[in-house]
Amino acid sequence: MTAPPEDPAAETAATQRLDRWLWFARFVKSRTLAAKLVASGKVRVNRERAQKASRLVRAGDVLTFPLGPHIRVIKILAPGTRRGPASEAQRLYEDLSPPAPAAPKPEAGERDKGAGRPTKAERRQIDRLKSTE
Repeated sequence: MTAPPEDPAAETAATQRLDRWLWFARFVKSRTLAAKLVASGKVRVNRERAQKASRLVRAGDVLTFPLGPHIRVIKILAPGTRRGPASEAQRLYEDLSPPAPAAPKPEAGERDKGAGRPTKAERRQIDRLKSTE
């Protein structure tokens, strides 16, 4: 007995092109940018470098790629059907990236010494120094 042939329609419904998925999930603004990101060799699917934008991805795959100053680690939960609103796109993946360290924000009116323009008080001190010379 031979096994029945697998249904090709079910296989294509469960998979999706990598560039389309990145675009549907709103990680890039266009499919062209998604294809360039993949072609640059910076995208990994399950720790293997993706060479082509046409690489098929499915639910359960883990993507690793740079996005801005951060490295994103994303687990695909579902293939996309359209590029919808951000709330819909966030349901396509689970973010496994470690949270970015929060930079300490200076209090209002405080800044590093010597950074930027002088404050009013500093300007008055400078004026007093210059006037005594």
